[in-house]
Amino acid sequence: MAFGLVSLATDMVSDGARPLGGPLLAQLGASALFVGLVTGAAEAAAQGLRLVFGPWADRTGKYWTFTIAGYVLTAVCVPLLALAPLAGSAGLALAAALLIGDRVGKAVRSPAKTVLLAAAAGPAGRGRGFAVHKSLDLAGALLGPLLVSAVLVATGSLSAAFAVLVFPAAAALAILVWLRRRVPDPGDVPSAPVAAVTEFPADAAAPGSAPGSVPASAPGSSPASSSGSALPLANGGRPPSVFSGVFILFAAAAFFWSAGLVAFGVISYHLTADVAVPVAVVPLLYAAAMGAAAVGALASGVLYDRAGAAVLIGLPVLIAGVPVLALAPSAGLVLAGVLVWGAATGIQDSTVKALVADLVPQPRQGTAYGVFAAFEGAGALAGGVLYGTLYGARPVLIAAVAALQAAALVLLLITLRRSRRPSAGHGRAEALT
Repeated sequence: MAFGLVSLATDMVSDGARPLGGPLLAQLGASALFVGLVTGAAEAAAQGLRLVFGPWADRTGKYWTFTIAGYVLTAVCVPLLALAPLAGSAGLALAAALLIGDRVGKAVRSPAKTVLLAAAAGPAGRGRGFAVHKSLDLAGALLGPLLVSAVLVATGSLSAAFAVLVFPAAAALAILVWLRRRVPDPGDVPSAPVAAVTEFPADAAAPGSAPGSVPASAPGSSPASSSGSALPLANGGRPPSVFSGVFILFAAAAFFWSAGLVAFGVISYHLTADVAVPVAVVPLLYAAAMGAAAVGALASGVLYDRAGAAVLIGLPVLIAGVPVLALAPSAGLVLAGVLVWGAATGIQDSTVKALVADLVPQPRQGTAYGVFAAFEGAGALAGGVLYGTLYGARPVLIAAVAALQAAALVLLLITLRRSRRPSAGHGRAEALT
C-alpha cells in the first residue's frame, strides 16, 4: 500500500505536468514539429533508456537504488518547469530539457520497480497484479491534472500550476524514504540457484533428501520461482536468453504500435492551438483519459488472466483510431479520441508487461523490460517525428498510422501463435494464449 502511495503521489507530479507540456511549449513559441520532437524524445527517453538501467539493475541487484534515483529526478524536474516562462529566450530550451528529464527519471526507476512488482504479483496473477498497480498510478494521474486545473482556474498562470506540484513531489519522497527502511532489495533475499534443481535425473532424489522423495524438478521442467511463477529453462538448466524469437517478435510489434500512439503533448497542442480549448480544460481532458486508462488496464488485465494474451489484439485497433479522432477539428471527436488514447495507454502500460514477464524468466526480467522498452522508445521517437511532420496533413497521417498498426497486428498474431507451441525448456509458453 505504501509503495502504491509513492506511485500515486509521483504520478500526481508527472501526470499533472504532462497535459501542460504542449501548451507550455506553444506559449514559449514552439511549432507543431518542435512539440512532436520534444514529446517524442521524452517518451523515447522514458522507454529507450531502460535498456541501460534494466540490465544495470540486474547486474548490481540494487533495485531500490534505481527506484529512488528515478523518483528523485521526476520530483526535481517537474516543479522547476515553473521557471521556464520566466527564463526569457532560454525558456524554450529549459522547458524541453526538464520535460525530457522527467521522463528520464521514469526510465531510471521503471525496470527496477517493475521487477519488484512482477515478483510480488506472481502468486495472485501477473495480469491482475500489474492492472491493480497501474490503477493506483492512475489515481495519481487523475488527481494531478485536477490539481493543476484548479490552480489554472484560480491564477491563470502556468508557472503557478507547475509550482504547486512540489507538494506531492515532497510527499512521494518522504513515503519512499520511510518504505525503503522497511523493505529489502530482492537481491538481498537468498534464493536457491536455478541450476541446483536441474542436476539430478528425474527419478533421483537430491543429496540429503529422504529416499523415494520426489525431486524438486526435472531437466526441461519449469521450477517455481520465489514469486510462485514458473521459470522456463533452456537446455542444460540455464534460463533462456532474453533474445528469444518470440520475445523479439513481441518487441517488434511494440515498436510499431508505439510509433502510432501519439504523445499527449501533441494532442494538448492541438486542443489549445487549433480547437481553441482553454488551457485550464486540457488537464481535465487528460484526467478523463486516465480514467479510461484505468478501465482499459483493469479490464485487459482480468481478461489476460482468464483468457490469455489474445486480449492484446485489441491494442493496435485502438491505436489506429487515435489520429482519426484525437486530431479532428471538432472538440467532441477530440474528446472521444482522448478516451481511446487513454484506454490504449492503460493496456500498453500494464497488461503488455504481464506478457513480457511470462515470456522471460525472473532473473532476466530487468534486462527484458529494458530491451522491450527500447523498442517502444524507438517507436515513440519515430512517432513524434511522424506526428510533427504530418500534423498539417491529417489524411496522410491517418493512413501512415493505420499501416503501422497493421504491421503491429501481424507481428502480434505471429507472437501469439508461436507462444502456443510448447518447445524444449519453454513449457509455460503454451499457457499464454
